[in-house]
Order: sequence, then structure tokens, then C-alpha cells
Amino acid sequence: MSVFAHIVEAGSITAAAESLDLSKSVISQHLKALELDLGVSLLKRTTRRQTLTAAGQAFYQNCKQLNHVAESAWLDAQQSLEEPSGKITITAPNALMESLVTPAIAALLKAHPLLEPELVASDLHLDLFAKDIDLAIRVGPSKESSLKQRRIGQFRDVLCAHHRYMNGRTIQNASYIANAWQGKHISHQFSAKHAKPFEFKATARCISNSFHSCLSLIKDGAGIGLVPDFHEAMASKQLVEVFPEYQLNSNSVYALHPYSNQLPLSVKVCLNSIEQQLSKTTQASPD
Repeated sequence: MSVFAHIVEAGSITAAAESLDLSKSVISQHLKALELDLGVSLLKRTTRRQTLTAAGQAFYQNCKQLNHVAESAWLDAQQSLEEPSGKITITAPNALMESLVTPAIAALLKAHPLLEPELVASDLHLDLFAKDIDLAIRVGPSKESSLKQRRIGQFRDVLCAHHRYMNGRTIQNASYIANAWQGKHISHQFSAKHAKPFEFKATARCISNSFHSCLSLIKDGAGIGLVPDFHEAMASKQLVEVFPEYQLNSNSVYALHPYSNQLPLSVKVCLNSIEQQLSKTTQASPD
């Protein structure tokens, strides 16, 4: 049908073949097959000219609309390669959403008025296909073979407490505030350049499924707990490191998406912006 509309508009099979970059025989075969399937003649042709039959005239009007819709769809798709637009769903752990994802997306909202982000803060590894998620930011690599993943940076957790919490209190008597993903029984491996590594163990006294609840409890002097280094840097007037001479291993941050081939522009710009924000955030944190 599309080829037939081009034949009519070009004025001949030869001209249609040139405009579509196809051979004359291919164009002729398309026309012949179309007329056979319809059971009617669409064109009256001589060696010098062609005219539409009555049936061909009516059929052409519909084919013309088909080509118009196809052309509009093509142009819309190409425009999406030039300007990020439309809905994009992004998920990230609570600890990374506020300090990492939202500043990156805030900048994109100002720069790209057609972008419509939906942010889902969750410490659960949500199913990207079931939840229709375009981009997931996670700590540590994924074993999901159906997803593409890319390491975009790293950060360190710091064992922190309110700056007055440890006064007159031993580490054995400290209350541990744990995030739900840590579980009840805590184990941390600490290392230092000029000292032997050691393992710190504790039993969580309070467990919360919200990172910000844990952070608030630690800031309020309720106990000790893990805080990402960039959060600790922002709260440096309230928090201190429990073992300032030691550090935990770094945590790698990965971006995951379900796109196997061409990454949509909206996903690409969001991913790049989040990666840049992570780099700026961790560079601003003391090592």
C-alpha cells in the first residue's frame, strides 16, 4: 500500500523506484501482488503515462493517509533522539535517592521540559520488567542476566555515632542501629594502612526499613550505625567516626536497565547525569 501511494505520487514506476531506492522490478512486483490480492485494477498504464482507475482513486486516498501516519511516526521517533522526552521510571536505594538521584534529575528537569521522570525509592531489588522500570541504581553487581549493567562509581560506608554518644561508653555497650537489609547480626571488616585489619561484630538493637530513620536515630544519639561517606560529610558537625583510623571496603554503584540494543535518549541522559552526580558527591567527601 505504501509503495502504491509512492507510484501514484511519483507519476511512474520508474520515478517511484528512484525515490524509494528500489529496482523497477521490485516496485512492479509490489503493484502486481497488491492488485492480485485486491482483485481489482488500480492503475491504467501505457508506455508514456499512468492513470488511476475509479477503484484506484479511492484506494489511493487511504494509502496516502497510511504514508502520512508512517512519516509522522518516523519523525516523532527521530525527534526522540534529539530531545529527551516522555516518562522514565528510575529506582534507587533510599540512601542514594535523595543525595544522588534527585539532584541529578532536578538539573535535567530544568534543561529538558519534555522529560517526565518517576522516582521510586526502595531498598528492595524491584523487578524492572514487572514494575516497568527503565533505570535502576544499585549497590553491588547484579546476577540478573536479562539486564544490562554498568559500574558508575563507588562510595564507602562509615560506622558513625553522634559526637557525644561515645563519651563514657565502650564500643561493647553501644547500641547498633541497623537497616533492614543488614539483618540482626552485624559483622564489619575494618582495615588500615599501618594497622592489622579486624572484624567488628554486633547485634542490632534497633532495625528500620528506612535509611533516613536509621540516620535520624544515629544523629539523635540513639546508637551507632552505617552511614555512606557523603552523608557523613554533610552531617560532620553532628557525627563522628567510631573507628577514625580504619575504614570499610568501598561499595561499587551500578546502573541497570532492560534495554538490549539502542538505549533511549531519556535513559541515557539520566544515567549520565546520575553518574556525574555520584562523581561530584564522592569527590566532595573526605577519603
